[in-house]
Amino acid sequence: MSGFWIAMAGVGVAAFLSGIGSSIGVGIPSRAAAGLLSEQPDKFGKIFLFIVLPSTQGFYGFIGAMVIMMKIGLLGGSPNFDMTMVEGFQYLMAALPVGVLGLMSAIHQGLVCTSGVELAAKQPESTMKVVIFAVMVETYAILGFVTTFFMVNALG
Repeated sequence: MSGFWIAMAGVGVAAFLSGIGSSIGVGIPSRAAAGLLSEQPDKFGKIFLFIVLPSTQGFYGFIGAMVIMMKIGLLGGSPNFDMTMVEGFQYLMAALPVGVLGLMSAIHQGLVCTSGVELAAKQPESTMKVVIFAVMVETYAILGFVTTFFMVNALG
């Protein structure tokens, strides 16, 4: 078995896990937002940010996957099918921070953003306070992305 295919599994881990997290994370506050908008459609502008914030983790995973694909020659080069299994596992391990932290932080950010939607229904002037909480959750997704980026670029 070529290490190239193990590295490709890392590409999948980065994009797949963070994408799952983002889809769940966007879905959670979207349900609350739909309920709020059915009664107060004028609140759309106040709650839109709460719906899109959890989607960013999917982008981090996508970019992490693209960085790995470029590094192994799948994009902008010739694929390194001669990669050893150890090298392949290094790319797989490098994909884990953005994948796992993207999965977990997007779901938890979705939960925090749901609270923001609920707050917008009762105290619309206070919604930006919850954005700060949601951004604190985002910090860990960013750390996962940066870790993956540095790990991939450190590989030969």
